[in-house]
Amino acid sequence: MAKGFIDKDFLLGCDAARELYHGYAELMPVIDWHNHLSPGDMACDRRYGNIGQLWVVSDPYKHRAMRLNGIPERFISGDASGREKFDAWAETCPYTAGNPLYHWSALELERVFGIDILLDSGTAQEIWDRCNAMLAEDRWSTLGIMRKWNVDVLCTSDGLLSDVGVHLKATEKAGTFRVLPSLRGDSILSFGTEENRKLIAGLSETVPVDGLDSYLAAISARMDVFGSAGCRLSDHALDSGFCFVRTCREQAERIFAGYLADGNVTADDKVYLSSYMLGFLAGEYAHRGWVMQLHIGAERHTSSRLRSLAGPAGGYATIGQSCDIRSLVDFIDGCDSVGRLPKTIIYTLNPADNAAFATLTGSFSEDGVWGKVQSGPAWWYNDHKDGIENCLKTVSSYSLLWRNLGMTTDSRSILSFSRHEYFRRILCGYIGGLVETGELPPDIQMLGKMVQDISYNNAKEWIFSE
Repeated sequence: MAKGFIDKDFLLGCDAARELYHGYAELMPVIDWHNHLSPGDMACDRRYGNIGQLWVVSDPYKHRAMRLNGIPERFISGDASGREKFDAWAETCPYTAGNPLYHWSALELERVFGIDILLDSGTAQEIWDRCNAMLAEDRWSTLGIMRKWNVDVLCTSDGLLSDVGVHLKATEKAGTFRVLPSLRGDSILSFGTEENRKLIAGLSETVPVDGLDSYLAAISARMDVFGSAGCRLSDHALDSGFCFVRTCREQAERIFAGYLADGNVTADDKVYLSSYMLGFLAGEYAHRGWVMQLHIGAERHTSSRLRSLAGPAGGYATIGQSCDIRSLVDFIDGCDSVGRLPKTIIYTLNPADNAAFATLTGSFSEDGVWGKVQSGPAWWYNDHKDGIENCLKTVSSYSLLWRNLGMTTDSRSILSFSRHEYFRRILCGYIGGLVETGELPPDIQMLGKMVQDISYNNAKEWIFSE
């Protein structure tokens, strides 16, 4: 039986790194401003019947690895039991050595359940029994597990028609941390899809959407509801092939009227209309003091077969082409030139864009506001050790690392909050390494303040200060 390898100095390869982590970063609370957790699970303080339900069933990262290992889809997204899916993951886990899933899985077992043996088919029964025995206790509910992470604020990702009253209930029940909504705006822009048609139908239940004016008014009214529940962020997936074209109001009105009339929109008109709407939304976010997040570069339409089996977030997407920087610049500049650019975080799934995005953060500014446009943390396929270090190095080289916002999970699993520890250890290892090579001074007090700001203080001030 293999013992775990996650000791107190995991990823901390020098004295400076260890001092920075244990003396500074480890002490800070967690702000997770972008994730896909269920606010309903927190509002009702969901209990999990077994570790398979908690750990495997809703995790696309694990699902992708299991497919790569040849596991039949029934044991991934199909009708297999929680135990069968857990066993399939136990079979796969050793093969993830070198992948961040290997680190994350060991961290999650150690930090949540106190289990320091490695998961494989031989240890699956013991881990299954030990985890399930703990999950049967009241303190191992959704909120009980969340409290282990020292969370201060977390923000879920919510469609425009979502019931954000559940976030208020979740915050009240949590007691020690806030659960806030953030607006996932993709359905607002997805003209010609069933998702957008359902949105318009839902909005029309209150006030009929009979033209662009009423569409914009209905969206703004829903934003008021989000704001009343504490919303401070929005998010848009600008996937591979994103294109922005500056569009006047009259053109947008004409296209939208035709779309309402027959439910169809040409590819070119969709670009014009979605570009106009993106500009409108950015202006709304700026007016409300919300942060706009732009997740750029995913190619989500790969396997049609897996999409039909596992749904749109099934773990089969890939990295798309490099971003059309001209489109991104035109969008941001269009907002900035009329004084309606919100604080913005830009994430790239394609690491080839890291340097371009980091330099772009220095192209737009506002007097008295630090980091008006920010490079987001290593996202999705980049949130492994090399990817995180690459992002830190790029921000260091082209922007201001000390002003970086740190990490967010972008996950559907409450166990994934271990990634904040993972990030902080890598951060301290990176900065500590620069001390060891003489590239930074051995001023641990100064650098300790730096890692505390990156770990928590920057996000607290930049996102949540009035």
